[in-house]
Amino acid sequence: MEHKLERKYGLFTAICMVVGIVIGSGVFFKAQTILEKTNGNMPLGILAWGIGGAIMMVCIFAFANMATKYEKVNGIVDYAEATVGSKYAYYIGWFMTTIYYPTMTSVLAWLCARYTLTFLVSVNPDFPLSIPATEGGCLFSPECLALMLFYMCASYTINALSPKLAGKLQTTTTVIKFIPLCLMAVVGTIYGLIFGMTGQNFTNMATVSPDAVSSQPLFTAVCATAFAYEGWIIATAINAELKDAKRNLPKALVLGGLVVVITYIAYYIGVAGGATNQELIDYGATIAFTNIFGNVLGNVLNLFVVVSCIGTMNGLMLGCCRGMYSLAARNQGPKPNVFRQIDSATNMPNNASVVGLFFCAFWGLYFFLSQLSASPSSWLGPFVFDSSEIPIVTTYLLYIPIFLMWMKKSKDVGIVKRFIVPALAIIGSAFMVCACIVGHGIANLYFLIVFVVFMVIGRVIANRPLT
Repeated sequence: MEHKLERKYGLFTAICMVVGIVIGSGVFFKAQTILEKTNGNMPLGILAWGIGGAIMMVCIFAFANMATKYEKVNGIVDYAEATVGSKYAYYIGWFMTTIYYPTMTSVLAWLCARYTLTFLVSVNPDFPLSIPATEGGCLFSPECLALMLFYMCASYTINALSPKLAGKLQTTTTVIKFIPLCLMAVVGTIYGLIFGMTGQNFTNMATVSPDAVSSQPLFTAVCATAFAYEGWIIATAINAELKDAKRNLPKALVLGGLVVVITYIAYYIGVAGGATNQELIDYGATIAFTNIFGNVLGNVLNLFVVVSCIGTMNGLMLGCCRGMYSLAARNQGPKPNVFRQIDSATNMPNNASVVGLFFCAFWGLYFFLSQLSASPSSWLGPFVFDSSEIPIVTTYLLYIPIFLMWMKKSKDVGIVKRFIVPALAIIGSAFMVCACIVGHGIANLYFLIVFVVFMVIGRVIANRPLT
């Protein structure tokens, strides 16, 4: 039996959706990576965070303008359909459903498992792991894989059976995750400037690692911020379930984006006050927490990191569960009569949700083999690429035609909204694509092959001719 999705989310939930999806593992996971990419150059790392945040904000402003005009089922697919056409909208929806949503969700499920084991080992150094923690057991042990699968299935269950509970989980985890971020931003900065023996903040700002990790540090660092800043577009997936969407969704995107940028930069500066650059490169932000707050409180804050990752994964799973539905609602894709069905009890597209979980499992297996296996080439050959970054940057490439056609068609808005904002968004998107090409090199080609294969499959099984 078919039903329409109910409008069950308000403005606050939408803001928490934006903030909660974006702020999660990335700020903890990629802060270390960015410092590595910049060769320990803290100011250059801050610049990378600023550039990544600026690109995110101009894209948010551009889509916020579209959100005031277009409202149907799934924001990004709606905007593509209204500006470029239904054929392009289908391919974007197919990409988001089969690659973008599940790659990010699977990475987050792994990060939830990783930081859970990190917390357990920090509390009990003798915690039994099949592979000792000192040998990477928290990253690729059987226990890590089992926890990854558990988190993925648990998140799917909550979203598929109770979307309202999923919304409450999102708001709760968003509030909780600000505890370690704000503490580190404030206390870490004070500790480094005043209480540090040598003024750690100043020392880190002036220190550069002698071991060059990248020949193009700014480009590769900005590319790394893509994962940390990404996810806000997924909030548009609840377009059909948001009360007064044309007014509340633009507000949620802009306000949520601003909160994210300010929080990230403040946190990054705070972390610099808790440890040396080399310690941060070797051990990540965990060492800064324990140096400042001690082992006990530092480990408790690590638990908050786990909660933060769970909240982000929950928001990503929300997009996974609605991906196939956004196509079926337009009578596109395979078996639209099956995937547009809404359960009368849960008000969720459960058939579409099952497909979302399948793709999460597929990309979760790929991520585990390509990034964590000792010899991934034996399974994947040359097709090894970073599924936590390249698919994200692909979305920036796909945004560009939408911005161009918005500039062409939107004759009823002012010059700033019609030309200036989308032009800045195009420049920012192009910069992100260039950064990815420079940062990942030949891996981009292998991803492009996979991307084309998925798009061809999507074309073959399209339910009706694409126009």
